[in-house]
Amino acid sequence: MEKINEKRIRKSFVNASRRESTELPVPKDLDTADWENIDFLGWPDPRNPQRSYAVVPVEDQLIGFILTTTQSGAHKQAMCSWCEDITETSDIRMFTAKLGGAAGRKGDTIGTMIHAGFECSRFVRRMPTPQEGGDPEQFVATRVSKLRAQIAGFAIRLAKRD
Repeated sequence: MEKINEKRIRKSFVNASRRESTELPVPKDLDTADWENIDFLGWPDPRNPQRSYAVVPVEDQLIGFILTTTQSGAHKQAMCSWCEDITETSDIRMFTAKLGGAAGRKGDTIGTMIHAGFECSRFVRRMPTPQEGGDPEQFVATRVSKLRAQIAGFAIRLAKRD
């Protein structure tokens, strides 16, 4: 992912009002983030444990969105829909996001099961287990590519206008 700044993050939100985009907390570590190993930017709201945010690069644009979850909604064992990692299956939550445009204004949402800490970029870059085997570089490259496709697909569904 290329380095992004606060202004671009705030402009990217498709399911937030202008006021919400202006007031949402932005990560403070943007200058020190490891952008080469990040496939999307995701972070919890420090003021509201039921709200999180994500910004996804899709072709030449960014699509940002607000996610909501229940505070006690962590599943003991589940698979993340984005990274599909078989070794990191704890702290997965059901997140929902309001659609952009008129559909979102009337309350339409989509949901997905993802890691509450948004560590998918790190998880897809792990070495394969003995059962997974194969060429480690190819294994990681395939998983990174699949994660990028999954997150882009979710973001595009959210941004689709009526």
